[in-house]
Amino acid sequence: MSAHQSSPQDDPWFHDLRLLRSRRVGPATYRRLIAEHGSAQEALAALPDVAAAAGMTDYHVCPPGVVIAELQAGRAAGARLLRQGASDWPTPLDEMTDAPPLLWALGRIDLLQRPMVALVGARNASSLGTRMARALAHDLTAAGFVVVSGLARGIDAAAHAAALNGGTVAVQVGGVDVIYPTENTDLAHQIAATGLRVSEMPMGLQPQARHFPARNRIIAGLSRAVVVVEAAAKSGSLITARNALDQHRDVLAVPGHPFDARAAGCNMLIRDGATLVRSAADVIEALGTLGALAVTAPELPLPPVPQAPPAAPRSLRDMAALHNLILDRLGASPVAEDQLIRDTGRPAPQVAPALIDLELDGRIARSAGGLLSRIN
Repeated sequence: MSAHQSSPQDDPWFHDLRLLRSRRVGPATYRRLIAEHGSAQEALAALPDVAAAAGMTDYHVCPPGVVIAELQAGRAAGARLLRQGASDWPTPLDEMTDAPPLLWALGRIDLLQRPMVALVGARNASSLGTRMARALAHDLTAAGFVVVSGLARGIDAAAHAAALNGGTVAVQVGGVDVIYPTENTDLAHQIAATGLRVSEMPMGLQPQARHFPARNRIIAGLSRAVVVVEAAAKSGSLITARNALDQHRDVLAVPGHPFDARAAGCNMLIRDGATLVRSAADVIEALGTLGALAVTAPELPLPPVPQAPPAAPRSLRDMAALHNLILDRLGASPVAEDQLIRDTGRPAPQVAPALIDLELDGRIARSAGGLLSRIN
């Protein structure tokens, strides 16, 4: 390497990232170690002794090569690493007790300095629900807000698509370079070009069901308010709403018909005190004059976004057939994921998202070691 080329180890956040990626170190432990030892580098030196005092034997911190590979992957994707306390950090996250210390960001980082509102809801959204999400997203961005959501199918995708011109932030459940679900590949590339994608997860990490609650807390933490458009009585959107309440954010909900299961969660939120939403005007009124005061950031020159080849479209019938195939192969006795993929005879990139869908729907369970079993 020539003298003018920088090494990934020269990255100012190299040691912070290595500490955060070390085993059993989450946001709370990361902050405690920094507070006790003064810097990430000193904390890394002390970590094996800290682990030994906690009864953990043969503890090793994250190898430098793992962090070097992640930083190189971030550069290759065109992403930037943001650190809490830096000038480009989204300060609303500082109000969270479990805020992520670091975020990967791909796209327009300036959007993080504007007022944000989250729009979340059902993956199996109704036609009326997606129309409502599009209308809210369009009108909120016209009022100066940035729309935040989770890049899921249904309400999330509708909100992101309608907010592309005004500003949208997608908080991803896996690595910022991993698009889930694959049907949102084109949308994700559009968001990277005109909006922003962020994730606290390592580059290249494939999503798992246990990652979704962590993603949802960031959606709530970034936003001045969370608007739930459609949600079942037990759904991830209600987790986001609870996160918002814990973080002293406003929670608003769009009402629905009592016979529609997709509206049950929203109706429960309204019953329990959430603000009823009929239009963006209700959201803006609940937040005071913020919409009138918000100033749209000037357009910045955008670097070209690397385009991945679009995923082959898959019909709902194909997806249902794959779900049934997986369920037929599973029983009460746990099976390793690799073995299940071999049994289906389908490529892993097809089976892995289907497993997440079935896990989120409560039809399969994942136990220690990644073993899968069917829930009858």
